Amino acid sequence: MRALPAGARIYLCCAVLLSGLCVLSGASGLDRAPWDAVALLAVLYTVCELLPRCPFVGHAVSVDPGAFFPVPLAAVFLLPPSAAALAVLPGALLGRVKRTPGGVRRVWRAAELSVAVWAASSVRTWWGGDTDDFPGLLAPAGAAVLAFCAVLTVLDGGILVTAERIPVRTAWRGLFLRSLAPHCVHGLAGLMMAVLWRSPYGPVAALFVLLPMYLSCWVFSQYERERDAHRSTIRALVQAVDLKDRYTRGHGERVGRASAMMAAELGMDEERREVLRFAGILHDVGKIGVPTRILRKDGPLTPEERRVIELHPEYGHEMVRGIGFLGEARAAILHHHERMDGSGYPYGLSGERIPEFARVVAVADAFDAMTSTRSYRRARPVAAAVAELERCAGTQFDARMVRALVAALHREGWNPAVTADEPDTPGPLLVAPRGSTPREAQGGAVPAPGPPPPGGDDPAPRRDTGSSSRTPLLKRWKA
Repeated sequence: MRALPAGARIYLCCAVLLSGLCVLSGASGLDRAPWDAVALLAVLYTVCELLPRCPFVGHAVSVDPGAFFPVPLAAVFLLPPSAAALAVLPGALLGRVKRTPGGVRRVWRAAELSVAVWAASSVRTWWGGDTDDFPGLLAPAGAAVLAFCAVLTVLDGGILVTAERIPVRTAWRGLFLRSLAPHCVHGLAGLMMAVLWRSPYGPVAALFVLLPMYLSCWVFSQYERERDAHRSTIRALVQAVDLKDRYTRGHGERVGRASAMMAAELGMDEERREVLRFAGILHDVGKIGVPTRILRKDGPLTPEERRVIELHPEYGHEMVRGIGFLGEARAAILHHHERMDGSGYPYGLSGERIPEFARVVAVADAFDAMTSTRSYRRARPVAAAVAELERCAGTQFDARMVRALVAALHREGWNPAVTADEPDTPGPLLVAPRGSTPREAQGGAVPAPGPPPPGGDDPAPRRDTGSSSRTPLLKRWKA
């Protein structure tokens, strides 16, 4: 992991100091705290956090951070604020972290959790209510869970701003709403634990609440493992394409990014957006089946070579046809070179007969081709690429998809690793002509016809694997 920026180090120190103040704020009353409950909850939470690190059962209890939040929330309902903040510290400090440096991440997680628990317990104490009065406890319990969620949201957004350099205007966007539902579920489980803890059956009965919670978290973790396996499969395919065709290295990731931006602008749900991103990343996977000598040829293509390279959408479709999770992405891989006027390939589809995902990827593909530096031309400015897409809307590209890309660019901007800083002087842009060089045949826009300069790879751009989204960044900090 790269060194923490100075702002993140200051932010982390402030969080640690705030955590210490939370624990010490009630030092005068700690002697009256139920130390048996503090110790039992601390041990229970520590055991829960240590289970994934156990060499014997760790593989079976691999759950996401936050899976054992019912225990800290039970402490919220059972203990005074300072005692509750103290009870969660051992488990948070000793829990497993997947990334280095583990010490920094443990300290951050412990400080964040203790502050959130202290705030939630303070709200519950101020509101009143006792675990013996179960219906009457619902209102203060709900307020405590909201406080817990809100404090975590505020602190999480701060670490995104300081450590990950996410803009302030977007760092907190959607964090609270995304975390509210799981925290409410954990809060209900924590409340059930607290009620059973104070029942005649004692703390042992409270342990049974953790079993269904763990099972649900385990099922979700298996789903996440499957998604990770999907991403690994896609990553391997993309790397194979990059090794095959060095001229367009990184092109797939950028097309995937642009496709996801357009999907958000079109109002697609999150699942379809993810599939569309996969479609963009894998749209040229069929190049693996094209002879390398054709892909890397510097001169004009012969008609036979042109026919071979135009088979790459069908090759790609055959390669991914059995990968079920790709869904609509398979049609995009097959049809991303179709044109709205019916002059595209491989089947000459036109208009609405072209699948929606393919129309999105076609625009994203052309946009990245124009704004990326290749060995035979410089990148075009974003404004010039947008103007060319708008000129070809309705004939080559779906006008609605072009408008979606333009709107997404206005909203989010475009910052690839290689861009044009100033307009080029060569002739006018053309979009996806049927002649000339093999790199031009690989999709997108090209400069005016003419022999490309011989030799040379395009610079390897920064990979965009989707890690710029806020949720994966938070997982990196908490995992």
